[in-house]
Amino acid sequence: MHKLVPLCFVALAGGLGAGACSGGASASTIVVKANDSSCVPAKTELPAGKITLSAKNEGNDVTELYVLGDGDQVRGEVENVAPGTSRDLTVDLAAGEYTLQCKPGQKGDGIRTKVTVTGAGGSASKTADRTVEILASDYTFAGLDTVHAAKGETIALALKNQGTVEHEMEVFGPEGNAINEVGPTKPGAAGTVTITFDKGGTYVLKCGIEDHEQRGMVSSLIVP
Repeated sequence: MHKLVPLCFVALAGGLGAGACSGGASASTIVVKANDSSCVPAKTELPAGKITLSAKNEGNDVTELYVLGDGDQVRGEVENVAPGTSRDLTVDLAAGEYTLQCKPGQKGDGIRTKVTVTGAGGSASKTADRTVEILASDYTFAGLDTVHAAKGETIALALKNQGTVEHEMEVFGPEGNAINEVGPTKPGAAGTVTITFDKGGTYVLKCGIEDHEQRGMVSSLIVP
């Protein structure tokens, strides 16, 4: 979750898609109307394969749109949708049940709407080769000091919030692109994100809530 900046691209790895500035929805785009109290897609049954969702902010605050799979696995997101504007998110989904999550103010649990994807094609979530537990406290991540990932390995990063305030964990690739994240997680709660480390380099993990990164809530993982 970031402050509003003039971004025109948010990329996600693992074939999950990218959000881009949008000047208007095409005929194949599914509009998701978001305001301060609702998150309403033009349709709730979607075709398998690549789907473009246009997050249209009709509210009074900046918002963001997530596509969540099983276990609240983030399959794609687009941030910084200012009031009165739209931004597009393209995801590649296999048949199944998913959740659209709009977040007014880019914080909290947001507003959720269930959607169903039917038909052949699309990309299912990859199965993790292993799980690594990361402990979040106020204001540090612990558990990555001895973790090494091989190029091409898929790892489930399991975040457990042992702090006293809400935290999240955003993952950025070697080129600085946003890959995926565990969204806002309340004290005592946990969340998991599965990442395929398909490129060598340094991956950065940080908490994007308020000033948590500046207070030291940032870590890294190197893939040789």
